[in-house]
Amino acid sequence: MDPKEPLAYRVRPKSLEEYVGQEHVIGKDKILYRTIKADRLSSIILFGPPGCGKTSLARVISETTKYKFYKINAVTAGVADIKRVIEETQNFMLNPAGKSILFIDEIHRFNKLQQDALLPFVENGTIILIGATTENPYFEVNKALISRSMVIKLEPLTQENVFTILKNALKSKEGLRRIQCKNRR
Repeated sequence: MDPKEPLAYRVRPKSLEEYVGQEHVIGKDKILYRTIKADRLSSIILFGPPGCGKTSLARVISETTKYKFYKINAVTAGVADIKRVIEETQNFMLNPAGKSILFIDEIHRFNKLQQDALLPFVENGTIILIGATTENPYFEVNKALISRSMVIKLEPLTQENVFTILKNALKSKEGLRRIQCKNRR
């Protein structure tokens, strides 16, 4: 873990059990929890306000799944980046499973052509898409992608959630505990 990374990156959850908040979709009795645990995830679009845990949930999925995981940001990526992921996914030597998870942060920033480039590979199961957006996906994401994805609305974190995350950061070796230990020397 890079000590220069922001605290939020250093203490990001690594498992579903460490993930805080969003119990309405990721609670132990909920379908999303069960599909992640069973590694039977299909394409999903996560939408909600900044800081609600979209990227953290994608990271937890990356730690839980057996599939190769790719992350791109739609602000800086293009069709060439999508093609690179597809080529690596379809290369049996690099990826014997023949399937990958592609996390696209800010998916609403992709134009229609870029979103269309994903469609055949989401449709045939080569790519399990996890899209994250702060915008309403029903207006910003290609209807064909929406129809092939489970759309999940995440809520803002509660004060209790934030308090729990801060307590965890105080206890974490990567978080604030590291700073406390350094100051005691």
